[in-house]
Amino acid sequence: MTKHLYFASPLFTEMEQHYNTYVVNKIREAFEENIDVYLPQENAAINDKSNYASSIQIADGDNAYLKKADILVAVLDGVTVDAGVASEIGYFYALDKPIIGIYTDIRQGAGNNKEKIEALDEIAESPFSYINLYTVGLVKQRGQVVSSSDDLVDKLKEWMTNDQKSV
Repeated sequence: MTKHLYFASPLFTEMEQHYNTYVVNKIREAFEENIDVYLPQENAAINDKSNYASSIQIADGDNAYLKKADILVAVLDGVTVDAGVASEIGYFYALDKPIIGIYTDIRQGAGNNKEKIEALDEIAESPFSYINLYTVGLVKQRGQVVSSSDDLVDKLKEWMTNDQKSV
């Protein structure tokens, strides 16, 4: 039985679109017909930004796919979590379905580095990444956060072989 995956990610720059395509292609290759991926940037009806779509059309269009999805993959990378992605996480959280966040920021970890810890006491010198903890909390209450696209594919394999209700 085919499962439906919603891939939530920013989609407004060439870099974002290439990354989204890269990760979604990895998922499609790993699962073939077992997972149907909805990648919003492929929905030209509402996301071809040379055309017009109202806020209601965009919300209704994406919500229809969120309701249909069995799992949400949310890209958490960026200066802050993309506002649309955060909204999709909140909507999907309310549906009580599993979520996997992918957060690949290379500034994570290294908490045992004394110089990095000391830098936290200086204004504007944090060498660590920051992510909104409320948004992360919603993801973790419905699933977990992984740090690479390879880990994402592995986690999806676990989800597919288990009961598909949690990750």
